[in-house]
Amino acid sequence: MMTKKSWIGLILVSALTAAAAHGFMLSEWMQGRYVVGPNDGLSQMIPFKHFLYESMLEGNFFYSERFGLGGGTFSQLGYYFSTSLVFLATAAITMILEWMGILSSPELQYWADVTVFVSMIRLTVILLITTVFFRIIGLKTQFSYIAAVIYGISILYFRHVTYWEFFADAMLFLPLLLIGAERIMRYGKPGWFIAAVVLSMVDNFYFAYINFLLAFIYIVFRWFIPLTKNEGNKRQQIGQFLMGGLLGAAISSPFFVPAVYGYLNNFRPPFEGEIPLFEMTENILSDGKMVVLPAFAVICLFLYPLYKQRGYRLFAIMTVMLAVLHASPAVGSVFNGFSAPQFRWEHMLMLAAGGLVAVTLQNWREIQLKHAGIAAVGTIAVYILFSTMELEGKPSLYADSLVVMALITCALVILAAVRQFKHWNIALWTGIIAFSLITVNLYQEEKLTGNHPQVEQVQGQGIPQSFFTSDAYNGSASRELVQQLTEGEEDPLARIEWMIGTRNNTPIVQNFLGTSIYSSILNQHLLHFYLDDLSIDMGRESVSRYAGFGGRANLYSLLNGVYAIRSDKGNPIPYGFEEVAQNGEFKAFESNHRLPFVRTTNRIYTEEELGDSPAIVREHAMLDGVILDEWNDTSETAPSAENLIDKVTIQPVRAEYENDELVVTGKNGGVDLKVSDVRLLKEDTYVSFNLERSTADIGFHLKVNEYKTTRKRTDSIYRTRVNDITIRIPSEETIRIRVPEGTYTFSDLALYAEDYTTLEKAEREDEQTSGATVEWKGEHADVQLDNSNGDTFAVMPIPFEKGWRAKVNGENVSVQKANYAFTAIPIEPGPNTIEMTYRPPYFVISLWISLLALVSTIVWLVKGIRSKPFAH
Repeated sequence: MMTKKSWIGLILVSALTAAAAHGFMLSEWMQGRYVVGPNDGLSQMIPFKHFLYESMLEGNFFYSERFGLGGGTFSQLGYYFSTSLVFLATAAITMILEWMGILSSPELQYWADVTVFVSMIRLTVILLITTVFFRIIGLKTQFSYIAAVIYGISILYFRHVTYWEFFADAMLFLPLLLIGAERIMRYGKPGWFIAAVVLSMVDNFYFAYINFLLAFIYIVFRWFIPLTKNEGNKRQQIGQFLMGGLLGAAISSPFFVPAVYGYLNNFRPPFEGEIPLFEMTENILSDGKMVVLPAFAVICLFLYPLYKQRGYRLFAIMTVMLAVLHASPAVGSVFNGFSAPQFRWEHMLMLAAGGLVAVTLQNWREIQLKHAGIAAVGTIAVYILFSTMELEGKPSLYADSLVVMALITCALVILAAVRQFKHWNIALWTGIIAFSLITVNLYQEEKLTGNHPQVEQVQGQGIPQSFFTSDAYNGSASRELVQQLTEGEEDPLARIEWMIGTRNNTPIVQNFLGTSIYSSILNQHLLHFYLDDLSIDMGRESVSRYAGFGGRANLYSLLNGVYAIRSDKGNPIPYGFEEVAQNGEFKAFESNHRLPFVRTTNRIYTEEELGDSPAIVREHAMLDGVILDEWNDTSETAPSAENLIDKVTIQPVRAEYENDELVVTGKNGGVDLKVSDVRLLKEDTYVSFNLERSTADIGFHLKVNEYKTTRKRTDSIYRTRVNDITIRIPSEETIRIRVPEGTYTFSDLALYAEDYTTLEKAEREDEQTSGATVEWKGEHADVQLDNSNGDTFAVMPIPFEKGWRAKVNGENVSVQKANYAFTAIPIEPGPNTIEMTYRPPYFVISLWISLLALVSTIVWLVKGIRSKPFAH
């Protein structure tokens, strides 16, 4: 048992070690720079934390109208921070400091400021928990702590913190799970295991899956290599693991179930690329980008006298096996839910390596000089072998230092084997910890910072504070223009189409109701609305996001898109928009064809009826009435639109086009579509086609007249795999479609003219009805309307999600999915009071299950205390 003094010492040492491990990050912070990822770090991690904190202050814990076009944040951000225990603790402390007046209202940059300090605290806790785990399996405190350092002070931890901060939380819960597993195997006490399961599943469903797989691997190894003689029999252990796991899962269900539902209600195209069984892409000894095995761990593998030790065999075999599996994309796919290979489980490799190092040091007295010499020579040979595999990147201080530290470690090992050297242990232990600290600090400087196209960085430096107010992220000109529009707008639900570059979360950063979002988990109805149902080009092909309405005026009017902001280099403005403001290079345009937020109708179209209709017909159906996925009564006949492609001459330009194959021979070529009779043209033209590059060599730009968009490489894991494209352009006699040199499949051409008579008709009809009053804030929407026309449905641009409940005049009614992704409420003739409330799917029943499971757990644990535990 550790004394209180020992605990205080361990906590202090852990905190100091964690601070030293963040040396480079702290140095950058003191100079006004941040080591945060320029892509997801700035586009997701920091904005999401700020957004969730602001939402919680407003009392919106489950849903927000500011999340893209509206979304269930508790479910859809469960992968990120909405259930993250580290974030929730950080937010709680921030709230307390703000309430006490110590902290002013935190702005976006605050969350970048606190990142390094939250990481230091998290790492301190990781070191403490991991030390406890290794003590439980029989190692002395000093060796357990060294094992914890190998695990926690690893480059993988800092890679996670920089790019995807919530990933780092997984390293907290793996040793907790293993502590729980050991207590079941040794003593038959499941309490710790249940607690670890609860915390893991509450914190993050995705990493709970990864850590449960890793814990299972550890348990199986432990069954084959028992560490004590009197462990419980396998049947008893399996019973407790299963029962403990079920109870833990049930207790966590109010957090876990909504998050998993969000994942299941997401859409991401299945990965279709090849997944090789084995593909070595990095040198994990001297130039690791995700994993670096400490040189001493490699040396340990050659110390053959220790293989008779059970603990040594356990961790040695696990280290070798996991190091080999790290080179397997197939294994990466398994840990990523059998999707595209991702390497996010390797913290288990570092924990096994830490255990190997600790067991070796505890049994060092058995090592003689010849053993150390053989191990040193073997290690050098392995390093030389890896260097011949051409896995290294460019020469760097980081890579060179890893080799130098390996040589020094070999020397220290030989010196430690010379018994006359009095302080061999201090020199060796200090070297192991010091080299871990040096490694992670060099890694932070060389691998986690550097030049990025959108961020002015110097190699070896982080993101400067100035970037947070730059035009590339949150510039004053665009921010002031947005503020001017929102302050002058009477409709609080009016949306502004605006995003900076490719940063779809600009509306979160600049705090306005926007039309874009970027998140790994989104409402699948909205994603299909963009990708399939309405074929809306977003200016950039990429999964896990949507943006704008492709300049299509009908959609702006239908979805309350009142304003569009463009820079000088932006795409053409939508039809019917007029310039209303300007600030610097940014111009704001307002729609002259505004439709009310709530529209009523009795004209019903069905998705089935419109199944073969082009996007423009579906727009007209939504303007004329409402499209439902199911309707048992008589529905309207689908509108029609004339395909003008037969009245078009197709002329290749610096290209050859035959049998749907387009071969572009010039730098920028394609086809010209020339309309035979200009009288066929109206205000806008919708041109549709199927386009796919035949080779996977590059992503490419597509330009249709003045409209520009980009397409991913054919083998990109971020490709939507939707090749049917619809582009809206202001009408011209010649439509110029241009792509870079290469070979393409180019087929299914269609051309439609849009005169906006349907939109104007919808405006006239809505002007004749009484306007509704709407208040939509977070998880509540209240509508007052007078249905004097006796219409059947009230249609609103609130995204449809399971979890919405509605009452009309006090009576429960069903919420219908309308217009492919939005909401329709059945209404009564005359006055209607509509009350809509959102709760995460299955939330109430999950709360009851959690309460019942908690009571059952307490009863089971109390009963277990009274019964006889496993002998030990």
